[in-house]
Amino acid sequence: MRRVPVAVLALVLLAGLPALAPAQAPDKTHPLTVHDMLAIDRISDAKVSPDGKWVVYNVRETDLAANRGRTDLWLVGTDGQGLRRLTNHPAADFNGRWSPCGKWVIFLSTRSGSSQVWRIKVDGGEAEQVTRLPLDVGALAVGTGTLAVTMEVFPGTTPEATAAKLEAVEKSPATGRLYEKLFVRHWDTWGDGRRSHVFVLAAHGGEAKDLMPAMDADTPSKPFGGPEEIAFTPDGKGLVFTAKDVGREEAWSTDFDLYYVPVDGSAAPRCLTEANQAWDTTPAFSPDGKTLAYLAMARPRYEADRYRIVLMAWPDGPARVLTEAWDRSVGSFAWTPDGTKLLASAPDIGQTSLFAVDAKTGKAETLVGKGTVAGFAPAGGGVVFERNTLTSPTEIYFIAPGAGEKALTSVNAVKLAAVRLGEPEQFSFKGWNNETVYGYIVKPVDFDASKKYPVAFMIHGGPQGSFGNDFHYRWNPQAYAGAGYAAVMVDFHGSTGYGQAFCDSIRGDWGGKPLEDLKKGLAAALAMYPWMDGTRVGALGASYGGYMINWIAGNWSDRFKCLIVHDGNIDERAAYFETEELWFPEWDHLGTPWDNPQSYEKHNPSNFIKNWKTPTLVVHGGQDFRVVETQGIGAFNVLQRRGIPSKFLYFPDENHWVLKPANSILWHDTVIGWLDQWLK
Repeated sequence: MRRVPVAVLALVLLAGLPALAPAQAPDKTHPLTVHDMLAIDRISDAKVSPDGKWVVYNVRETDLAANRGRTDLWLVGTDGQGLRRLTNHPAADFNGRWSPCGKWVIFLSTRSGSSQVWRIKVDGGEAEQVTRLPLDVGALAVGTGTLAVTMEVFPGTTPEATAAKLEAVEKSPATGRLYEKLFVRHWDTWGDGRRSHVFVLAAHGGEAKDLMPAMDADTPSKPFGGPEEIAFTPDGKGLVFTAKDVGREEAWSTDFDLYYVPVDGSAAPRCLTEANQAWDTTPAFSPDGKTLAYLAMARPRYEADRYRIVLMAWPDGPARVLTEAWDRSVGSFAWTPDGTKLLASAPDIGQTSLFAVDAKTGKAETLVGKGTVAGFAPAGGGVVFERNTLTSPTEIYFIAPGAGEKALTSVNAVKLAAVRLGEPEQFSFKGWNNETVYGYIVKPVDFDASKKYPVAFMIHGGPQGSFGNDFHYRWNPQAYAGAGYAAVMVDFHGSTGYGQAFCDSIRGDWGGKPLEDLKKGLAAALAMYPWMDGTRVGALGASYGGYMINWIAGNWSDRFKCLIVHDGNIDERAAYFETEELWFPEWDHLGTPWDNPQSYEKHNPSNFIKNWKTPTLVVHGGQDFRVVETQGIGAFNVLQRRGIPSKFLYFPDENHWVLKPANSILWHDTVIGWLDQWLK
């Protein structure tokens, strides 16, 4: 077993003040709470100007009174100077993109009452509305003299006709919907026949042309795709975009493809990646315009296969896999200005690191190893990147060859100076098959080695996921450290960032290898950190982590004083018939329930309910169509019927996640209160 300390990042900037101004610590501090987490401003979507001198980015502030977030655009120089707010409006301003000349920031805003395209001069002034389209704009990409936007339309109809149809449906007394194929509902939304299509229009606004009018498919992909799935061709005369046009197989297919279409709409979209029946996405052209790079999986119907970088000679040349020999799954990438390398982020041993990948050999070199790197882009001979850690929310940094990292922002310096955080530490142990498994612990705030502390044993979702070195707003171990708990997190077999074989190993074995790793990981943590009280341990998790809590209740029932299950399946067989993305259970459970019923029953929590006895809090969202609410209600039924101490926290307006600020406060208060009831 070994321990790897995680360094706490210095707070070096004050938001709104000159770069590198020191943060002043307040006279009194307190352990971090959910209220502190909600007060933190969240940075995202950093984009570098064409001349490499400026970065525009989103800052989301929480408006507790309105029970929502408010987003504005900010600017900072890549030299750390000139920090300033670019927009300041009660509505949401987001998705900032640079004009080719670098004099304007083009962005989306809801300030007109719907999401439309706006623009503002970099040197100041009032924002100008560019589009007045009849539907909300969902995503934005900027070309030379041309904009690409997405809107949800009924295929084959104009935005105006779609708006009229929606108005007619709203006025109709009949509420029924007739479906002919899946998806009936997806993530947290019921289908109504609309599709997100790509439109083009002049940079100054005007009429928008649908480039995929006949396609029964979405761009960006739902529910999590964005503008990174749209790219203008080097000559500006075409677009390459991602879509899954597979007809009735949509719910059980992962065959996303890249399509090319001329921006004048003179031809129908042409599939570029038809030969690959797995996932193809995220097109990006090389600086010289001769190569199209994109991400591709190799195995159909598997959403957690490894994303490889593929290079295709443009426009009609062959494609080759660049990173076949690199056993990491690329999250996002960008070309360097000289085209010799690609910057790429990928999960890596509990981090999400930034790498430079040689465009000829595919060899990857680590540029930023610690923390979770999000957005990034080349700039001024270096790289601008976003990063967060277990002790710091996202900030923007700059790194150049031969020089150290430089913080460009520190928007939360004052807020973080007011709170005390727990110290994180990465550890490893021998898990299933004597293979090395990693995890993290976070010490309680104001840690005293002479004391004994209760333990919050946190189990991540996915299952192809990770509790790594990042600052989470729903499952943040610092919330438990602030409440006096030691947080323990294990990246069991099936987790990402440890090679594809490690990730694949969970297939057909949901309750096997992961449970063994969790048992050995908790035992290892208790042995390594004797200040943890092994008699006072509670386990909690969501999604697959929620499934695992239900599995633990029947198969490790004597270990924990209490359990918390959030959006977790109690019955894997029933879950197949209730969920939406069918490719997921069909892959992980080796087929359908009628073709391979034994696989669904092998690790089905409902088969071990007779062993349940641990006090359990059940949490579920009514708009969760991935793990439906009846799974949570079913677990609560069992607990109540068997006389096991239990509570049920239900959010009728939340999906698979708890997103609304007021609900987040209630969630944390209830969850930590349940731990306190049984562990303190």
